Amino acid sequence: MSDLEFDKTFQAEINDQGIVKIQAGDLLRISLSSLQPEMNTMFNNPSPDLDFNRNIINNINAEGFLVNEKGEVNIPVVGKIKLQGLTKSEATEAIEKGIGEYIVDPVVTVRFANFKVTVIGEVNNPSTFYVPSEKLSIFEALGLAGDMTEFGLRENVLLIRESEGVRSAVRIDFNDKNLLKSPYYNLKQNDLIYVQPDKMKSVKASTNERSMIFAGLAVSLLVPILFNWQNIFQY
Repeated sequence: MSDLEFDKTFQAEINDQGIVKIQAGDLLRISLSSLQPEMNTMFNNPSPDLDFNRNIINNINAEGFLVNEKGEVNIPVVGKIKLQGLTKSEATEAIEKGIGEYIVDPVVTVRFANFKVTVIGEVNNPSTFYVPSEKLSIFEALGLAGDMTEFGLRENVLLIRESEGVRSAVRIDFNDKNLLKSPYYNLKQNDLIYVQPDKMKSVKASTNERSMIFAGLAVSLLVPILFNWQNIFQY
């Protein structure tokens, strides 16, 4: 944000609170609390909490409820409920309504079990990161990836997002203070960030490649000459 004035405060209204909506392919942790222990056991996922410190979760399909291609989850006894396009709060209400036919005053909790973002390119630790809080800014994502390298092009970072069956790409300028009020400031599940290298790295890589070629050529020329001189001295 190099365009921020030194002695002034820039403020941006937070219109997008980073609210995440459920999409097909999401994995949800759905838990139930009620005064009927046997029903709690039936509805709840008995598996332990996911280890969000790992970059890869083994047997992830066994750790929650998968939203199918129709945007539905299959809840025990209740059956299929469509959750695609809903927020966690809206999904909670929808599930509580369905379960309410079988349980009195149910309390449902919904969490994302596979909220992840991927950061690649000119960063120190490129990887896919699973986020337990389900809220992550683009700066926090770069922090997880160890920040940009010295060759990272800060004014031309690519963000790829999938939403409601549409894949979109946008260029982000980290030197622009208006990023603070951008709809891309807060990331969504499955976002991919690519930090492009600047031209200096390309020039450096090209220079190193040419240097290696010249060095190889020089060696290939010197070896026969030295061999011939050695034969002359032997005579």
